[in-house]
Amino acid sequence: MAESEVEVIHSWSAPRSLSTSLMYSFSQRDDIEVLDEPLYANFLRVTGLDRPYREELLSKMEADGDKVTNDIIFAPGKKKYRFCKHISKQRLQGLTDDLMKKGKHFILIRNPLDILPSFDKVVPPSFYELGLAELVCIYNELREIGKAPPVIDAAELQQDPEATLRSLCNDLEIPFQSAMLKWEAGPKPIDGLWAPWWYKSVHKSTGFEKPRKYPQPFPFSLYDLLEQSLPLYNMLRRHVKKKSSLLSPPLPNPDLPVPANEKLLAWVGDEIVTRDSAKVSVFDSVVQGGDSVWEGLRVYNGKIFKLEEHLDSTQSFPDSAIPVWLFDSAKALAFENVPTQDEIKEAIFRTLIRNGMFDNSHIRLSLTRGKKVSSGMSPAFNLYGCTLIVLAEWKPPVYDNTRGIVLVTATTRRNSPNNLDSKIHHNNLLNNILAKIEGNNAKADDAIMLDQDGYLSETNATNIFVVKKGRVLTPHADYCLPGITRATVMDLVVKEQLILEERRISLSEVHTADEVWTTGTMGELSPVVKVDGRIIGNGEVGPVTRRLQAAYKKLTEQSGVPIPTYLKT
Repeated sequence: MAESEVEVIHSWSAPRSLSTSLMYSFSQRDDIEVLDEPLYANFLRVTGLDRPYREELLSKMEADGDKVTNDIIFAPGKKKYRFCKHISKQRLQGLTDDLMKKGKHFILIRNPLDILPSFDKVVPPSFYELGLAELVCIYNELREIGKAPPVIDAAELQQDPEATLRSLCNDLEIPFQSAMLKWEAGPKPIDGLWAPWWYKSVHKSTGFEKPRKYPQPFPFSLYDLLEQSLPLYNMLRRHVKKKSSLLSPPLPNPDLPVPANEKLLAWVGDEIVTRDSAKVSVFDSVVQGGDSVWEGLRVYNGKIFKLEEHLDSTQSFPDSAIPVWLFDSAKALAFENVPTQDEIKEAIFRTLIRNGMFDNSHIRLSLTRGKKVSSGMSPAFNLYGCTLIVLAEWKPPVYDNTRGIVLVTATTRRNSPNNLDSKIHHNNLLNNILAKIEGNNAKADDAIMLDQDGYLSETNATNIFVVKKGRVLTPHADYCLPGITRATVMDLVVKEQLILEERRISLSEVHTADEVWTTGTMGELSPVVKVDGRIIGNGEVGPVTRRLQAAYKKLTEQSGVPIPTYLKT
C-alpha cells in the first residue's frame, strides 16, 4: 500500500496517567498507527537525565528532536491517522513549531493523588518528573494559537470508557470504533523499549478497568509534592467536559447574572486570587459554624459610598476607618487578632483597583474568626487570626427600582435579641434564608419578617419603610439590623421636611399603606407595589418614594471616599 500524508493526533499527559492504556485503545483502530513517546531519546539527550535504559534508548531511537518531528511524527504513512503518545516534559524548548501547529492535540490528566503512590518505581518523584507545569504550558500554548485542546480525565476513562472515548473522538473529528474498548493482554510491538520498567501493570489489562472502590493510603512523604501539583491538575480539570463525582453527577455551569463577573479577583486572607481560587480553609470558622461578620458597600463613580460614615468610634478599635458593623459585630463576638483599619482599607482599595471596579459595583466585606487548629466549636481553637474576605462584583441594584417589587409575609419570625441579636451582623443567616425560601416559593421578590409579637421587623434582606397619611414610618431597630442605608434614608426624610416616626407597625398598616419601600446597600431604595396580594397605593411608585430616590441618587453622586488612583474619564 502506497504511503501518503497522515493526520497526526498528539496525546499529551504526565507519567502514570493511563496514557499507555489510551495508546493501546487507539492502536486497536483499523485506520491508525501508533508511536510510543517518539521524543523520548531527544529528551534524554538534551537533559542528560539518567534512566536504566538510557544508553540502549539513545543507540536505538532517533535523538534529534527536529528530525523526529519532521521525519517520524509527520512522515507519510499507510494509515489515515497517526497517534503519538507524548509525555509533557519531553516537549522541550527549541523543538520546531510544527510540533504544536500541525495535527490535532488533546490532553489527558490524572489526579496526583492517584499518580504519586506508584510513581517511584523507576525514578524518584519530583515536581519536574511529574510534568504537570509543562502540561499546563502546553494547554495554554495551544489555546493561544487557536487550537485549544480537549481535556479528558483518566477517572472518566475508568468510569465510563465508551462515553469518554466517543466524546474524545467527536472532539478530534474522527469516528469512534468499538474496538477501542478492548485489547489483548501482554507486551505489544508498539511498546517503547522502556516498557519492562513502566508497563508491567498495563500489560495485565485487556481494557480500561474501573478504579478500586477505595483507594490505597496516600504516602504522606509526598505531601509537599501533592500540595504543589494539585492546583495545576485542578486548573486543567476545569476544561474537562464531563467530570466524575463521588456524590452525584455534576451540574452544568449556570449562567451568571452579570457575565463580566466570570473573571474577577477577590481578596482572601492576605492575598488577591482569581474567582475559582477564592476559597477558605475547611477549618475556617465560617465553614465550621457560620462564625463570621460582614458588611456591604457600594461603589459609585470612583468612590465608596458611606465608608467614612461607617467609622467605628469604640475604644477597642481606635482610629478605625472600617464599617461600624464589622468591628462592632467582631467585638460582640469576641474576635481576637482583628486586622487593623489600615489593613482592611488597603485590602478594599487594592481589590477594587485590581478589578478596575470604580462604578456600579458592590463589595461584600467579610471577617471570619479565622482558621482553627482542629475542627470544633470552641474559639480557643482559632489561633491563626481572622480571615478577611473582600468580594467585589459588578452588580447593579438587585431590585426593580423603576416599576417596584412584590413582597409576601413569611411565617418565619425574625430572631429575638433573647436568642441572637440582629445588631450583630453575622454570617449565620439561616433565619433570613428560611424566610427567603418562603418568598421564592410565593414567586415574590422578598419576604417580610415579623417580630415575636407580630409587628413589622424587616424583610429577609432589607429594612422597610411605610408611608401613611403623609407620615414616613419605620420599625424600631429591636429585631432588625439598623442598616446604614436605612439610617441614610431616615436622614433624607428629615432633610426633605417629611415627618418621620420610628415605632411599632402592624401588618395591616402595611397592607393599607399609601407607599412602601425597602432599603439596603445592594438594592438601594426599592419601591413596593404589592404585599400579600394587596396593591399598595395605586400600584405604582409613589411620590414620596420618587422624591427620596432622587435625593438618594444625588447623595451618591456627591459623597463617598475616593478610590486611590481613580481617574474619571
